[in-house]
Amino acid sequence: MTKKEDDNNKESVTKKLKKELKENIYTIPNILTFGRLVAAPCIGYLILQHEYDTALGLFALAGFTDLLDGHIARKYNMKTLLGTIIDPLADKVLMTVMTITLTMQGILPIPLATIILGRDTGLVLSAFYYRYISLPEPKTIARYFDGSIPSAEVKPTQISKVNTALQLLLMGFSLTSLNMGIPSDEVLLALQWLVGGTTVWSGASYLFSKNAVRILKQ
Repeated sequence: MTKKEDDNNKESVTKKLKKELKENIYTIPNILTFGRLVAAPCIGYLILQHEYDTALGLFALAGFTDLLDGHIARKYNMKTLLGTIIDPLADKVLMTVMTITLTMQGILPIPLATIILGRDTGLVLSAFYYRYISLPEPKTIARYFDGSIPSAEVKPTQISKVNTALQLLLMGFSLTSLNMGIPSDEVLLALQWLVGGTTVWSGASYLFSKNAVRILKQ
């Protein structure tokens, strides 16, 4: 390859990057979502330290920010493609941390924890895969983790939304059962079976849905 051809290739790549789709990721909804990511390990630590009241309060605050960031994004047109990825990711991290710590405390059965963690692990691995195949050239590590370069949009299935809500309810009730003794063991067991069923169902819905992931054309 001649020097002129090499210069032309570099110029072509530069022009392509300049025209590449970019978005502002520093929005209030995204900041609230990152806050939930930070809160997750704190909640897990509090559970392991048997600080159930504080853990419940922080968990309730995290749930409130989950509702708030969605409301702000819709009302003030602050939706971002990054938000469609990190919002469910924050939920998954919170669920993972709480599932592990509550199982360690003996409140969640191991089979249910295995189902929840197995599904979420599969979704995370799939997200990494779709990010790679959808990222425009050049595929570098820096560009791969650059959230301002959107390449794919994740659309949660309806059953997945229901499952997330039920999982959050289960985690909340698990905490209240530890520090307040409510709900009853029978109610908690029924909710555990329900969450187990919806978790399997929601995982399968991603496998068979054609609209769960949309790869963007730059």
